[in-house]
Amino acid sequence: MTDLVYEQPLNEKIRSYLRLEYLNKQLSNNLNHDHQHRCFYPLFSLCELSERCDYRNEVLKDIERNLIQLGKWQALEHVDKQQIEQYIEALSLAREPLQKPERCGTQLKQDRFLSALRQRFGMPGACCNFDLPQLHYWLAKPWEERQQDYRHWIAHFEPLLNPINLLLQLTRSTAHFDNATAHAGFFQGDSAQALSLVRVKLDAAHGCYPTISGHKNRYAIHFVQFDQQRHSDRSIDFLLATCA
Repeated sequence: MTDLVYEQPLNEKIRSYLRLEYLNKQLSNNLNHDHQHRCFYPLFSLCELSERCDYRNEVLKDIERNLIQLGKWQALEHVDKQQIEQYIEALSLAREPLQKPERCGTQLKQDRFLSALRQRFGMPGACCNFDLPQLHYWLAKPWEERQQDYRHWIAHFEPLLNPINLLLQLTRSTAHFDNATAHAGFFQGDSAQALSLVRVKLDAAHGCYPTISGHKNRYAIHFVQFDQQRHSDRSIDFLLATCA
């Protein structure tokens, strides 16, 4: 078995960032492997999320806040100044494309091929060739051509997804994993500092998974036995990181 990492956001902003990061990973996976029509699900999910909410202003604020904090860290002793400078450079570069007023993905709404597919993809079993002959035609193209199309489509979201990846990297870097034990399958913690993310690393050989709940100053972790789908009554050793 192997160690699995579970994450629980403690505020809506990090919750949104994690969802976008998850979709970004699916996009990358689809770009490297031919998954046929399944490649459209994360793409259309991103379209819908970006239409519901304009993340640009929130991301720009977070970039500015982190640049100020990184600038303060530069003045401290015993810090990795090279890594800090790399983050400052990466965040500064990622900020530039977000200065444009247009929402990410807006131009894809004008793509007639994608619009026709998107209307159908929400319906069960509606991707048959008689429903979407244009999809049947596109899937018959060589993978290299389809890969180029897909790369063009996801490029519309990169100005948003790239800085979010950097911001989540910085969030995760605020805390290291420490040893912890859940007695009778339960662990509770609190923090005087506002937290944004709880991370649990657990050996899958335990045969259980954590369900995590909480808010910025307090959190609780219940471990559930997978086979029985019920709360574990065993003491479980795991690794815990609480990120600011």
